[in-house]
Amino acid sequence: MEALVSPVWRGRRVLVTGDSGFKGSWLALWLNAMGARVTGFSLPPPSDPSLFEAARLDQLIDHIEGDVRDPAAVQAVVERAQPEIIFHLAAQPLVRLSYEQPIETYAANVMGTVHVLEAARQVGGVAGIVCVTSDKCYENREWEWPYRESDPMGGHDPYSSSKGCAELVVSAWRRSYFQESGPALASVRAGNVIGGGDWAADRLIPDLIRAFETGTAPLIRSPGSVRPWQHVLEALGGYLMIAERLLAGDRHLADAWNFGPADEDARPVRWIVDRMRAAWSDEAAQATLDERAQPHEAGLLRLDCSRARSALGWQPALRLAQTIDWITHWHKRVGVGEDARSVTLEQIADYMERTGRSPVQAAA
Repeated sequence: MEALVSPVWRGRRVLVTGDSGFKGSWLALWLNAMGARVTGFSLPPPSDPSLFEAARLDQLIDHIEGDVRDPAAVQAVVERAQPEIIFHLAAQPLVRLSYEQPIETYAANVMGTVHVLEAARQVGGVAGIVCVTSDKCYENREWEWPYRESDPMGGHDPYSSSKGCAELVVSAWRRSYFQESGPALASVRAGNVIGGGDWAADRLIPDLIRAFETGTAPLIRSPGSVRPWQHVLEALGGYLMIAERLLAGDRHLADAWNFGPADEDARPVRWIVDRMRAAWSDEAAQATLDERAQPHEAGLLRLDCSRARSALGWQPALRLAQTIDWITHWHKRVGVGEDARSVTLEQIADYMERTGRSPVQAAA
């Protein structure tokens, strides 16, 4: 196995909250591969199987099991890790679950963010914080124009509202405590992040993979809903770019940032279903529509990422059709027994090469 070493990240002390989740596992594995000293803090993996366990991530990083809703536990892990930078991903990430568990959703997504920011303030020594929220943090008006970072926060459902609240928390801590000194604090809002190793319940891509693997017909809802779909590495690449600039002292970039796909890759659910089926197998069953009454979910959502493109030089490296291919290849290879960690690192290396983030050396 090769470790993809980066001069920026080699030896850096990094805390990743939510490292047992899908996106957090990809990020922690990437940071470890680049040479960072990663501490992870999270609840047990939210699915079985999980990328965290399949990639044996606990063998690579200092993983601490805990809950961001517990302020003492959060402060203890910050004191232990002494991070130079924190990536805060820990959250209740599902819209539909938030209808069933609104109190838990707000406790994790809002107060969890408060606990992380306050622990960083109290412990000290943190140079930067990247708080991950969601494209759903905006007040969604169901219009065709993409949302910009300056648009108002909102949210119809408890999940979306809690992410808008988290953004307000970040803004308050930045202006109240971190304006002139302390951590440079940024928030990042990504589109619908997809990729290999996501086995979460009630998400489109994992539901399709499970159906294809078992030979059953996928059951889908809202086939006309449009989302800004993007590979997980696209979002994480943006987070890392912001973090690197914060570590370099660019405090003027401590702000909110959108990271989404090319405008033409904001596609309806039915497009994803058709492309996934074609990429998987000619014999994969056709999807059927779930005609049961559904709780409200946004029908149209796009992000304006022009600021990240102009100020950071960030841009998507994968078209959506390529992303679908990467996902199906990941699951087919792991499904026949290939090592999940190796397959994931191979895709990370490929993405780094495509984006000019090639490793400076390969270490055994």
